[in-house]
Amino acid sequence: MALSGEFRRLDERSVIEYVKGVPALWSKLQEADGDHQLTAKEIGDGNLNFVFIVTNTASKASIIIKQALPYIRSVGESWPLTKDRVYFEKMALEEQGRLAPHHVPQVYHFDSTMSLIAMRYLEPPHIILRKGLIAGIQYPLLARHMAHFMANTLFFTSLLFRSTLDHKREGTQFINNFVHVYNSFINNFVHVFNAFIPFPIAVAKFCGNAALCRHTQQVVFSDPYRIYNLNHWTSPYLDPDAEALRQDNLLKLEVAHLKSIFSERAQALIHGDLHTSSVMVTPQSTQVIDPEFAFYGPMGFDIGAFLGNLVLAFFAQDGLVDQPEDRKAYKEWILQTIEDTWNLFYEKFIALWDEHKDGAAEAYLPEIYNNPEVQLLAQRRYMADLFHDSLGFGAAKMIRRIVGVAHVEDFESIADAAKRATCERKALNFAKMLLKDRRKFEGIAEIISSIRLF
Repeated sequence: MALSGEFRRLDERSVIEYVKGVPALWSKLQEADGDHQLTAKEIGDGNLNFVFIVTNTASKASIIIKQALPYIRSVGESWPLTKDRVYFEKMALEEQGRLAPHHVPQVYHFDSTMSLIAMRYLEPPHIILRKGLIAGIQYPLLARHMAHFMANTLFFTSLLFRSTLDHKREGTQFINNFVHVYNSFINNFVHVFNAFIPFPIAVAKFCGNAALCRHTQQVVFSDPYRIYNLNHWTSPYLDPDAEALRQDNLLKLEVAHLKSIFSERAQALIHGDLHTSSVMVTPQSTQVIDPEFAFYGPMGFDIGAFLGNLVLAFFAQDGLVDQPEDRKAYKEWILQTIEDTWNLFYEKFIALWDEHKDGAAEAYLPEIYNNPEVQLLAQRRYMADLFHDSLGFGAAKMIRRIVGVAHVEDFESIADAAKRATCERKALNFAKMLLKDRRKFEGIAEIISSIRLF
């Protein structure tokens, strides 16, 4: 089938014809001899996109096709959203794949017109981490793998590794690529841009993802704290809790501060939506997917999102079984994973900083910070700030998953509404405390102890 020059939504039939029309994808599924019968299945269960597995029934070879629509899938056409988000996902997958190749699926193909990306199929027994947590499966390498992914992707895209110019610049290829997103505007803009600045800027390479940044600002930092028609919670049980949240002025001030950090701090290239449904796992493998929200933002937003979703999983456990004692050991594993993830991240991040402290980075110049005592003090202050940012963002992400527009399967899997509300209330109260008092905590062990009190 010839590729058309206009966008069209794919289904399980037309996606097969699409794949056959793209040699780079068709070759991934073909055998030298034999049957080339393809099948497709739509598997997307997220809030935004359609995802297809396309498989050769003879060879069992498969690929993933992901297509962005001009609206939020879970809401419908009443909530428009730019299709260009798939372009930023493609760029983020390539950059994060370069920095953490063992934890990011390979990209095979990108089609800007169709708002489509094709990538490696993560074969069974890979499953979405959130589903594994609901099922009570332990993943012994999860903390180490996620710490490695976050440390590498955040450190190497920050000013702790790059020079100021490198942080702003990422090759002349940017202008050509950016045309995919801002066609006619960029055609006019390039002439003016090149007249003054002969290179593009790396941070700006992801600034075009403003629509999804604005979406995040709304659903994380605004909607839960106001009356909004798409907000929902386990009613009537949590009605007083939702009202109390909207009346908590100190909480609102803390959320406003976090929103400012999220909007203004271009600290590193962040995934932007690093919850437990953005990770696929086996006991030996951890793969980070779906970075369509990627942009240069605060590191703590990624760290907090992952840790906060593990905390949600912890509080959901008692509602997922008939007897709380049935998941006692598993809850301890989740707490240990939270602690290990931060500690291993800290260890890896500092090791990278020490290894590259005499490199091109200009944030902490060697002639100023080469004194071991000063270097250590600088690192401690930096990591303390990052820790508190992570706690705040993690708490905000927890709150929005309980009283906002999009909830998590961890709680939604609890059929008994009263039991679900009990679990959610514990998580909500912990998150409110953490958001307001996060600066009082000096280490992750104190967080684990606090979780046990709720």
